[in-house]
Formats: sequence, C-alpha cells, structure tokens
Amino acid sequence: MLCPSFAFGNQTFYPAKSGKADAKVLTVYSSLDEPLAQPMITGFQDANPDVAIRYEDMLTGEIYDRIVRETDAGKKTADFAFSSAMDLQVKLSNDGYAQMSNLPMSAQWPKWANWRNTAYALTFEPAVFVYHKPSFKDEPVPSSRAEFVDYLKRKGNAVYGRIGTYDIERSGVGFLFMARDQEQFGDIWSVIGAMGAAGVKLYSTSSAILERVADGRFVLGYNILGSYAADWAARHPDVGIVLPKDYTVVMSRIGLVPQAAADPELGRQYLSFFMSKQGQTIMARELQIPAVSPEVAGENTANTMQELLGAQLKPVPVSPGLMVYLDQVKRARLIAHWNEVLRRQ
Repeated sequence: MLCPSFAFGNQTFYPAKSGKADAKVLTVYSSLDEPLAQPMITGFQDANPDVAIRYEDMLTGEIYDRIVRETDAGKKTADFAFSSAMDLQVKLSNDGYAQMSNLPMSAQWPKWANWRNTAYALTFEPAVFVYHKPSFKDEPVPSSRAEFVDYLKRKGNAVYGRIGTYDIERSGVGFLFMARDQEQFGDIWSVIGAMGAAGVKLYSTSSAILERVADGRFVLGYNILGSYAADWAARHPDVGIVLPKDYTVVMSRIGLVPQAAADPELGRQYLSFFMSKQGQTIMARELQIPAVSPEVAGENTANTMQELLGAQLKPVPVSPGLMVYLDQVKRARLIAHWNEVLRRQ
C-alpha cells in the first residue's frame, strides 16, 4: 500500500512507511511521470520501510541541466537520475557527472546495457507502428518500412493528413529513433518523403499521436515508443501495434547515481532495486514497460520479443556513440534534411 504522499509543483514526497521521523530521504530526478512511477516507489518502500522518497518529475533536458548546474556549483544533487534521454545520460557519465555503481546484477547485465558500471539501461522499449484497427479491416497492416511506403502511395488522398510521427526538433526520443533509422536503413529518406507526401502531422509527445489513432483521426503512427503504445492499446481496443519486421529500434531509459549525490549509497540501493528481479518484474507487469534483466526471462516482454524477432531487434547500445548527435552541427544538419525532404513532396 502506498503511503500518503505530498505534492509540491513537480515534486512528490513519500514519507517512510515505518513512520520514522528522521528517516533518510532518497531524492530522485526522473522523466517518468510520477503516477506511472508509483508501483516502483511502493515496491522499494515495501523493501526499505525506513526510507522516504522525494520524487522530482522533470523533462529530460531539465534533469541533465540541473545535475550539471548543481554539481558545478559545488552543491549536492539527486541520489538517482532516471531518464529516457539516452544521449544526455551517457554524456553525464562520460563527462564525470556520474559515479561507478558496482552492484549485485552488474556482471549479469547485458553488455549493450551497461556502460562501465556507471550508466545502466533499465528498460527495453521498441519503436513500433501503431494503427487504427477499424481502418484495416479489409487489408493487412504494413509490417515493414517498404510496406508502409507502398500503403501510403496506394492510398493517396484517402490517408492524407492521417499519419503521425514525432517532431524530431522537439522530441528527444523522436530524434534518437530517426538517427538510428538513418544508421539502419539505407533508404530511410524514401520513407520520410512518402510521409511528407501523405501530409504527415508532427507531435512532440506519444499521447498526442496515440489519442488520434485511438479515435480514428489517424490511421497510422510511425516510430512510436512501444511502452506508451502498449499502455494505450490496453485501454483502447481500436489501437493496434506492429513491431516492424525489417528491423525494430529499441531504446532504453537509463539510470545512474550522480557524482554529487547527497547520499550515493541510497541512490545505489534504489538502482539495485530497479535491477533486481523484483524491480524488473514490477516494471514489466505493472508499468507495462519491458524490462532488461535476464532474471525475468519467463515473464519479460523483452525476452518474448527477442524470441520472435531475434536479430531484427536493434537495441541502442549504452555507449559514447550516443553522443554523436549532441554535436550541434550534425544535429542541425539532420533536422534540416528531415524538414527539406518533408516539404519537398
């Protein structure tokens, strides 16, 4: 049972379950919406009843900026940071703003998901196609990028303005998926061009696209974060999901303990819980976010996906390679080409 919590702006305070007045306080900076995080907080506090939690819900850029600002000013910062901005989390680690966390699960963690025991991928989230089921009652749903392009060309005006994807200028996840598309698929610009010709609509959030697919305003959404898509599909029967069979990019939310954490051992305790069988099971079952841990193989959606798709799954490795597109010149060049191809049609 969740203890009564107290919200102040973007902060939510969860008192220690034991009622201990001088309980240690774990400070978390996270881009996961606080309501979604509650099962993890409950699980951790059940196992650690003498720990209170201050949960600060922020945008990914705010997490990065705040940790850097507080550390550079000689102040203490969060004990644990959890963010979907893989590039920014790796940059914190690479630039010395995160400390090493040697944990019980470290040696068993997949190599692609562990950067020097400092930054850990904790989720396994594919980029999927989402579709409006009633719109496909008379024909198969595209299951690859080539089929997606063919569908857009065949349907023409019937689907014009009814396709959605992320605005890569405003969505960090959207930019990451586009950057990986460019690496994985030599003909990706034909896909972008076909979407442009189909009057694609761009959004900065998953929910804006999924809402429109759910009510039939959109027929398809491209490269949508699978965890949000699964949550919507569970609540809206007209939302369908396809993992592209040519390749499926998989991103992860990364957890780390900042170098200037006020209580780094408490941060490592929380990270260790995230990586434990119990924590990863809560993630997969209650948050509907596929987990990474090899210990939850029988129950984990990630393992099911790997069995079904094998080499078609392309996890984004937790490594300095993620920082390539933080280079403002390269980033601007990719965005400019994206906009040019979309408008050219």
